[in-house]
Amino acid sequence: MEPTRDCPLFGGAFSAILPTGAIDVSDLRPVPDNQEVFCHPVTDQSLIVELLELQAHVRGEAAAWYHFEDVGGVQGARSVHVESVHPLCLENLALRGCCQEAWVLSGKQQIAKENQHPKYKQIYCLPQNSSELCLASNKICADPK
Repeated sequence: MEPTRDCPLFGGAFSAILPTGAIDVSDLRPVPDNQEVFCHPVTDQSLIVELLELQAHVRGEAAAWYHFEDVGGVQGARSVHVESVHPLCLENLALRGCCQEAWVLSGKQQIAKENQHPKYKQIYCLPQNSSELCLASNKICADPK
């Protein structure tokens, strides 16, 4: 297993355990203030931690779909395919004291400039903070042609 390190997020508001070699993308290019973005130095896998405004009009499983489809629309995806959506057990989360519900979505998006890649998104609803915490990761695949 790859060695890990504790990495503060959003000025130390919370932290994540990441591989020691994870690259902070903000050292390479501008990243929006509501995002923390990391990439693996060899595989091009990435992790995006994003604080978003609570979308009170979508709850439960629909919130995971909403954010996945929203990202696909912003990135100009040619296709968006959701493979599964499952609730996460709140008892197992470090955020359990402030998280009302949590979901994990697995799917694929084909972005216009890229091949189709598996994407994974976790949504943590934090209504007392009027926000949602989204974790998005991807796995880069070879060209299917």
